[in-house]
Amino acid sequence: MITQGHERERIGRRPKRVASRRPDLPVALASLIALVLVWAGGAWLLNDPRLAPGPQIVFPTLWEALISGQLWPDLSATLIRVLAAFTLAMGIGAALGVALGASERLDRWFGPWLTVALNIPALVTIVLCYLWIGLNEWAAIAAVAVNKIPMVAVMLREGMIARDPDLSDMARLYRMGRVARLRHILIPQLAPQIMAAARAGLALIWKIVLVVEFLGRSNGIGFRIHLDFQMFDIAGVLANALAFVAVMLVVEWAIVAPLARRAARWRQR
Repeated sequence: MITQGHERERIGRRPKRVASRRPDLPVALASLIALVLVWAGGAWLLNDPRLAPGPQIVFPTLWEALISGQLWPDLSATLIRVLAAFTLAMGIGAALGVALGASERLDRWFGPWLTVALNIPALVTIVLCYLWIGLNEWAAIAAVAVNKIPMVAVMLREGMIARDPDLSDMARLYRMGRVARLRHILIPQLAPQIMAAARAGLALIWKIVLVVEFLGRSNGIGFRIHLDFQMFDIAGVLANALAFVAVMLVVEWAIVAPLARRAARWRQR
């Protein structure tokens, strides 16, 4: 029979095991290689290099674009837009979500606005930003950020609602300053939602950035894909997409995953 003490000990160990999980890079690389093999097998079965090019066609196309230097200016332009839109969306969305989660009255009034914003198609927002602001960088970055802000706000609002109010009461009882409460009480509790919003945001933002570039910019990976689309160059489309997917994988493994482990470190203690 499992005693209550043993059950508490088992439950107490569970968060530590989850929080200390680390990505296994060799396994991840092996998984990606298996995905490439599946892709190669599918291309071989279809046997149509023009409509379904395999990795033996796409990878040399990507390598040639990298070696010639043709891809680097477009890649850097897209990265700058992703970084700018991500920073704006996380900052504004986090502030809005914390405010709504902290005030039930604000949430009742402005929660429906957030629901409406979540369901506006990204294409509509992009077109409106281009029509209102013009075909420029400000419109491109604003269109991407506006599409991401509602999701960040919702995730942070739910984190605020689910936080432990006893910790805040204890902080006030011991007269902790606002900065100390923010650093030691609020941010650690919201860390899972912040990291989830950041991960989902990166995946969403770079996709919207490509649409923005496809529709109204003269550089970037999306613009390059637009040119390949006009030429019906499917291998070029896949090569440009793979270039940015590779960048995002490096960002995930080198930056986002270590930050997520650091944010969850307090659970191990």
